[in-house]
Amino acid sequence: MNLARFPRVRLAHLPTPLEPLPRLSEELGIELWIKRDDCTGLAGGGNKTRKLEFLLGDAFEQEADTLVTQGAVQSNHVRQTAAAAAAHGLDCEIILEARTGSTAHDYLANGNVLLDRLFGAGLRTVAAGSDMVAELETTAADVRVRGGKPYVIPGGGSNPVGALGYVDCAREIVVQADELDLRIDRIVTATGSAGTHAGLVAGLAVMGADVPVLGIGVRAPKDRQEANVFKLAEETAALLGHAGRVSRDQVVADCDYVGEGYGLVDQGVIDALKLAARTDGIVLDPVYSAKAMKGLIALARAGRFKGETLVFLHTGGAQGLFGYESVVGAGL
Repeated sequence: MNLARFPRVRLAHLPTPLEPLPRLSEELGIELWIKRDDCTGLAGGGNKTRKLEFLLGDAFEQEADTLVTQGAVQSNHVRQTAAAAAAHGLDCEIILEARTGSTAHDYLANGNVLLDRLFGAGLRTVAAGSDMVAELETTAADVRVRGGKPYVIPGGGSNPVGALGYVDCAREIVVQADELDLRIDRIVTATGSAGTHAGLVAGLAVMGADVPVLGIGVRAPKDRQEANVFKLAEETAALLGHAGRVSRDQVVADCDYVGEGYGLVDQGVIDALKLAARTDGIVLDPVYSAKAMKGLIALARAGRFKGETLVFLHTGGAQGLFGYESVVGAGL
C-alpha cells in the first residue's frame, strides 16, 4: 500500500494492543478480542488520532496555520483535533452541533467540552440540524479574513485522507493476528461518520485479506450508512491507486441498535458499559463503542457469531463519560 508516500505527522502510540477478552468471551459464548484504539495516546486516545496523522500531514503540506472542524457537543474527534493543533502550534476553530438537544450541565460543560477548552480551541455552538458543511466554510472564511490559512477537516476526520489511518490499522491488525497465529472471522466496530469503517474495508480489500467488517450503526439508517461507507471506501481505495478494489458486498452495517438517536443513551448502552467494565475492566464510551458493544452483545446472544473469533475495535472516547454522568450514573 506504500502509505509512506502520503504526508504524515506521527501522533499515535502504535501499534495499539490486540488483546483477548476472556471473561466477556465466556459470558457471550464466543472468542472475543479487542483492538485497543482507545490507547492511541493523544489527549487520552481514540480512533481519530490515526486519521489526524494523515490530515495534519496534509495540512502542513498546504502550509495551513489553523485547523477547522466540527462535531457534536461531546465529540471525541473535536477533542483530539484540538489537542493535535495545540501540540503542533496551530490554531483550532471548532463548531459544536447541539445534536442531542441535551441541556444538562455535565453534557454542555464537562467531558470532552472541558478538554476542548483546556487545549485552547475556539468554540461556537450551532443548533441541531444546522448545515455543518456551510458552518465549516463560514468559519474558514473568518480565518481567512483575519489573515490565517485554514485547513478544513470534516466531522470525524472522515474523508479519504483521514481514512488512510484505518487502512494502516487494517494492516496492523493483520500483522498482529499473524504474529499471534490468530484467525479472525470478523471485525466489529462502531460506524458513524464512516471513516473508520471505510478505511478498514479499503485496507483489507487492497491487501486481499479475507476478513469481513461489521459496522454497528450509531446514527443513520442501514441503507444510508452502508452507502456512505461504500462511497468513502471506494474513494480511499482509489487514493491508494486501487480503484475498483472494494465491492459493495464488503460493506455491511447493522443499524438496529441506534436507539432513539445519535448520542442518546438507553439502558442497553448502560448495560454494555457495565458488562465490559465488570468482566474485563474495559471502559467504553456512551456514544460509539458502548452502542457498538450493545449490538455485539445482542447479536452474540442471538447466536449470530457462533463458532467465530471476533475482534472488537475500541474507538476510544471514555472522556465523554463525564459529560454523561447524569444519564449513565442514574442507570448503574
